[in-house]
Amino acid sequence: MSETRDYDVIVIGAGAVGENVADRAVQGGMKTAIVEAELVGGECSYWACMPSKTLLRSGALLRAAQRVGGTRQAVTGPLDVAAVLKRRDDMTSNWNDDGQVEWLNGAGIDLVRGWGVITAPREVTVTAEDGTVTVLRAKHAVAVATGSAALMPDIPGLRESEPWSSREATSVQRVPVSLAILGGGVVATEMATAYAGFGTEVHLIARSGLLGGQEPFAGEKVTESLKKLGATLHLDVQPERVERTDEDGFRIHLDDGTVVEADEFLVATGRLPRTSGLGLDAFGLEDGAWLDVDDSMRVLGADGEPVDGGWLYGVGDVNHRALLTHQGKYQARAAGDAIAARAHGRDVSLAPWGAFVATADHQAVPQVTFTDPEVASVGLTAERAQKAGYRIRVVDYEIGSVSGAHVVADGYEGTARMVVDEDRKVVLGVTFVGQDVGELLHSATVAVVGEVPLERLWHAVPSYPTVSEVWLRLLETYGRPEE
Repeated sequence: MSETRDYDVIVIGAGAVGENVADRAVQGGMKTAIVEAELVGGECSYWACMPSKTLLRSGALLRAAQRVGGTRQAVTGPLDVAAVLKRRDDMTSNWNDDGQVEWLNGAGIDLVRGWGVITAPREVTVTAEDGTVTVLRAKHAVAVATGSAALMPDIPGLRESEPWSSREATSVQRVPVSLAILGGGVVATEMATAYAGFGTEVHLIARSGLLGGQEPFAGEKVTESLKKLGATLHLDVQPERVERTDEDGFRIHLDDGTVVEADEFLVATGRLPRTSGLGLDAFGLEDGAWLDVDDSMRVLGADGEPVDGGWLYGVGDVNHRALLTHQGKYQARAAGDAIAARAHGRDVSLAPWGAFVATADHQAVPQVTFTDPEVASVGLTAERAQKAGYRIRVVDYEIGSVSGAHVVADGYEGTARMVVDEDRKVVLGVTFVGQDVGELLHSATVAVVGEVPLERLWHAVPSYPTVSEVWLRLLETYGRPEE
């Protein structure tokens, strides 16, 4: 026998994105249920953002202290790796989701544990671990917020060797003596930074340079930093095959003839949507594929129109617009509000920058890569801006030349870049590379999203002596608009 329950909205996936969709729907007067087969709180809380940044933080602070006279002399011991792992355990609540469940209860969101499948329009059938089946029916909408999983490339012997994904790398209880990492993106470079800081022998393998898609100097500076941390970089190569050693380690054969051996092997080469087995193929969608959505997150069919009248939404990683937790939560707020508005018969405009759309996904996405140095960027790179047809001017400034940077660290090194639309005299993109630059990023995000004219930015006076003074130096280098 199965139980049937009626709701206004059903959300599949109780990660940060799904929680936000459900919360906004409830605030809009919608009776809402959320379905989760794993831990409430999802990837970010337990295996991604929070544990990874916690693992990185202690090493970053130690190196920051060593860059300042006075603390350099006081801080003479090595990193206490066991204490770092304990702090990470505390941050993840030891992979217990009681606190997250309590938040759902307080928000008025019903939790249904189990694997959800869309079995009919506006219907989700949930099978619990004990086999119990619950049928949920939604009056208005079903939102898929199941996130993404690590991509395992097709390399002979790789899958059989059972390497780490990002989940194992962030939840490790014993730090390996040596670690090989495949990939050159955010996860690969962050984990290389963290484990090199632990004293692990790190080999980073990437088929091109690091942090592709960012401004070129970002990858170059991170490459230099990782080498200083003791990591060995194998760039412009890729594995031909992978095998286990007699000592239960990994032997990785690269296409340049190099052989890398390591105790553990992390594969960080991209993500796949977690849309397999959800029943989406019954609605003309490809099982296991990314979902195409409009700016209010309604799933679109092959004809470009909302699927089956527009009750199905795809929010967060599943739509492949911006695989970042904060951007997924932004989408979730728009989607939840749009669902509630449509349910109440209100007009939902898809005009850019409205209340029900995620316009910033297109060219105003902020991101911080927590390497050492940090890479903080928002908007378009110079290359992307040119390809988009903008007439641009690129302004660079060395952050270490700003007075506030000298206060932060002795011999501070870093670079800032501002990409300007020369026709409208507004900022299209900004990239900062340097210590603690993540905290500079929101000012850049406001400038890009708000399309603040350069002549007005001259009146946004940075405090002295802070690193934010780099904004004044970028503007001075550009020159006043009337000059």
